[in-house]
Amino acid sequence: MNKTIDSFEETKTDEISVDAPKVSLAEKPKRKRRFGDRYDGYRVRKLDTQFWIVPNIMRTRTDSQVFFNEVIGVGELDRYIHKKREGEIPNLRTIHVVIAAAVRLFAERPRLNRFIAGKKIFAHNNIRLSMSIKRSMTDDGEETEILPVFEPTDTLYDVVRKFEDALSESIEEATKQNNNTDRVAGALSHIPTWLKSFVVFAIRNLDKVGLMPKMIYHASPFHSSVFITDVGSLGIDSIYHHLYEFGTTSCFIAMGKKQFIPFVRPDGTLGQRKIINFRFVLDERICDGYYYAASIKKFRRYIKHPELLELPPESLPDEI
Repeated sequence: MNKTIDSFEETKTDEISVDAPKVSLAEKPKRKRRFGDRYDGYRVRKLDTQFWIVPNIMRTRTDSQVFFNEVIGVGELDRYIHKKREGEIPNLRTIHVVIAAAVRLFAERPRLNRFIAGKKIFAHNNIRLSMSIKRSMTDDGEETEILPVFEPTDTLYDVVRKFEDALSESIEEATKQNNNTDRVAGALSHIPTWLKSFVVFAIRNLDKVGLMPKMIYHASPFHSSVFITDVGSLGIDSIYHHLYEFGTTSCFIAMGKKQFIPFVRPDGTLGQRKIINFRFVLDERICDGYYYAASIKKFRRYIKHPELLELPPESLPDEI
């Protein structure tokens, strides 16, 4: 069931109510693997009745996609980035804040970090990002993937460091033709056509039961908490990007170019507001519409107030 929800930011408040129980980070015990868990995630066993049934009715991600469009003002964000570049984070960019906002969102709203495999609901063991990087801005420029892993407690400073480290490593590996993703893709491309379909079929079915080789998992951009694409860097507006049937990614975020749109001030005069159009494609089988809507409001709040990302959260929902 495909649904689309459009939203434009409210100027008065970004506050939302979150009723999930929270625990101090110091009190949070390490999760033990149980029977039925996967190496890349644990089985979610406490679910409302509908979430036990829905994966059997809507069997694919493309059948379960919902689309959210969120327009967020970024004037305050631009001023924040300019200030930070002159001091603590000289290489800070908009994409860093967007990723940090997503990491904090998935930490504080852990149902977003779920995925469906074999008609069962699992939660990722960590917050793993997938992002495609164009090696050169040309028609023939090759793409590669970066797959940084984040902790729920990571701050904006941690995110910038981990993202830049992953980017530098990917560029270095690409120069040496030693990137994990590229190596696996290259190996599959050299398999004879008559055998390739069988190999891919086997990999897909092993993945459904959590037995796919870890080498493929570590190289796969399809196995992540969220896939983020910055199409704004190409000079275009945001897009709705489909979810992938293969893998464990239940959330796709696309950010468009910065642009100005007109608005009416309280006194009736016209003004211009700098915005970014964010589009989310989500799997509605992992949580309900209210949870998604409240989560996107929280994401908007972090984009508008990035200073909130400078410190780690004091507590997190005990579902993580």
